[in-house]
Amino acid sequence: MHHWTGKMATLVHTTSSIREAAGIVSNAEAQASSDHTAPGKADSAPAHNPEADRLRALLEPSVLANRLYLEDIAINVAGSNRVLHVVVDLPQEETGGVSLDVIADISKVLSDVLDNDPGADTRPYDLEVSSPGVGRPLTEPRHWHRAKGRIASVKVIQGENITGRIQSVDDGGVTLVPEIAVKKGMKPKQGDPVKLPFDRIRNGKVEIEFSHLSEDGLEPEHNGPSEEA
Repeated sequence: MHHWTGKMATLVHTTSSIREAAGIVSNAEAQASSDHTAPGKADSAPAHNPEADRLRALLEPSVLANRLYLEDIAINVAGSNRVLHVVVDLPQEETGGVSLDVIADISKVLSDVLDNDPGADTRPYDLEVSSPGVGRPLTEPRHWHRAKGRIASVKVIQGENITGRIQSVDDGGVTLVPEIAVKKGMKPKQGDPVKLPFDRIRNGKVEIEFSHLSEDGLEPEHNGPSEEA
């Protein structure tokens, strides 16, 4: 039985069962909860979740085979109700979001894998597969790659925080084009590109916007004359 929930490409599939430890959260959730975590680094070791690790090892090959990335796994327990949350994303070199059709397809694939899980018990569960929301914290280099062209608010470890459009990302860090505040109702101005090494970034968050972007994600004035009449 399938039914759609929410507005972020989430598919819930009710099927057989998984084995889990009550009340545990995913390792990725534990690491992302700290505001003092630079991309790919943690101030302290996250709470270990052996069942989430086991399920990741079980499901990840099928996710990769479908040209997706396994972003996170979380297990939630509320009384007799058990929910396995699986978050999948596109590879970092691709743009755009994960479509509802892709979510539906991978949900069916993962459900079949779990139905044949040799470590499962007989208790029922809900499998919920979703894609990351636009408000996902940028905590890993691949998150910055996926957010290229978007405006992000960045908290740095030392110095002034910055809000700017993500122009490029490499192994060392992120280059942003700063958004300079202007009077209300006026279009923001853009400053000179700034390179931020990953080890200077405390955290980042994509800002929701509705303006048109050019092909490489920058405002038209950074890419030659506009073609608009």
